[in-house]
Amino acid sequence: KTAYEIYQCDWSSDVCSSDLYYDPTDGRILIGTGAAQTDLRALDLTDWRAGVAAVFQDFARFEWTLRENILLGQPQDDARLHAAVQGSGLNTVLTGTRTLDTRLGQAFGGADLSGGQWQKLATARALYRDARVLILDEPTAALDPRSEAEVFSTFAGLARGRTTLLVTHRLGSVLMADRVIVMKAGQIIEDGTHAALLARGGEYADLWALQARQYGDQPGEPVLA
Repeated sequence: KTAYEIYQCDWSSDVCSSDLYYDPTDGRILIGTGAAQTDLRALDLTDWRAGVAAVFQDFARFEWTLRENILLGQPQDDARLHAAVQGSGLNTVLTGTRTLDTRLGQAFGGADLSGGQWQKLATARALYRDARVLILDEPTAALDPRSEAEVFSTFAGLARGRTTLLVTHRLGSVLMADRVIVMKAGQIIEDGTHAALLARGGEYADLWALQARQYGDQPGEPVLA
């Protein structure tokens, strides 16, 4: 499987089309490789969506326990649950008296989470599904660079064996990607590996240099390498 890292400006409809929430207005989406490619619209959508897990920026926030938020009615598998908690960084939320059985939501007398903590919970939910295709839309947008680096160091292992579509404007995680696609104004303007795009000296290289300087100016924060 190939992990994709995308930096783009107009991405919502592209990502939703890959899950076929929207039908493409032009062209088609092919699943598979070589002669075995199949138009996504020809597949059984129920079966396809069962194998896709996604974390969008407008993820659901259920005022249940943390465990119930992750399982969403699925049978519990302790090994998968542990991997999802670690891979999402949710383990950092489980401190003090807070456990997976802690109820969330102040309306019911439960605990309140920050935006970044809710984002980790949504990512854990997606990882627990053990889907063959994982779509992550800015999964670390609410995290600081150091926390982002910690999450992706664990996530890289969980992404093995599945196709991962990662949408981001923060390029610190790009080194784990097999392929980088740069989009601007709805069009692909660059496509290649991290090293190849840096050597090309185009938009991606400019963005990488800009973010490296920004992080380098912040004491204690990791510098993009």
